[in-house]
Amino acid sequence: MATTLLALIDDIASLLDDVSAMTKVAAHKTAGVLGDDLALNAQQVAGVTPDRELPVVWRVAKGSMINKAILVPAALAISAIAPWAVTPLLMLGGAYLCYEGFEKVAHRLFHSRKAGEHHAPVTVESEKDKIKGAIRTDFILSAEIIVITLGTVAKEPFITQVGVLAAVAVLMTIVVYGLVGGIVKLDDFGLFLTRRPSAGAQGIGRAILAAAPWLMKALSIFGTAAMFLVGGGILVHGTPPLAHAAEAHGHAVSFLLGGVVGVVAGGLVLAATLPFKRKAASPETQA
Repeated sequence: MATTLLALIDDIASLLDDVSAMTKVAAHKTAGVLGDDLALNAQQVAGVTPDRELPVVWRVAKGSMINKAILVPAALAISAIAPWAVTPLLMLGGAYLCYEGFEKVAHRLFHSRKAGEHHAPVTVESEKDKIKGAIRTDFILSAEIIVITLGTVAKEPFITQVGVLAAVAVLMTIVVYGLVGGIVKLDDFGLFLTRRPSAGAQGIGRAILAAAPWLMKALSIFGTAAMFLVGGGILVHGTPPLAHAAEAHGHAVSFLLGGVVGVVAGGLVLAATLPFKRKAASPETQA
């Protein structure tokens, strides 16, 4: 009995070591997507009133965990039953990311021509739309993280695959939304420092307050660019001729090619869906 128990403990310890080691490898491979995830989610919170920032981040974080709770078993099932379907599904998600990025750019360009236009205040309904949009975007980025992780542990035993996927899913969610929460409250932290008695703290606080708006603008721009880069990268790696060309010319060309493909794909998808959107928005349809 004691020998069996010790053997079981040894097996569990060995499994945990394997999971820990493979989780580090998977986390390293998904670090690029992590940066894009951070930028996109920080961008989604832009415009929300300060008292609603953390509640919105929390709701999106909960949605992200639900996404991963769906994606982890789905990825394991698809990998076991229909491994050929993983790439097409991922490419579909990549095309959607490109579409969202192109739509944002087109929206900004269109509205920039209207003189005197101001951003509408964030209402309860528009806040819900922001949260839904953030969760949709998170679903695609989470899917890429899960698929990359699955590829890393594809040759490992099933129980190790489950452990690594679960660990990466939880770790990525905590890191991304912890950082997003910190970023959106930077201005509050800066204001807190300006009220401290120390002149040094006040100087740091003023610097943070001056930098915070620029940081949010930069994240907004980077977040939109990330949609093209991530979505286009997925499409490139899922298309053999483009994937071979990217691999042959190095990381820089692969990066640039992903961005170009992302912009082109986004424009094509938007153009293809525009007639349907106009029809849905027409008075006859709404009536």
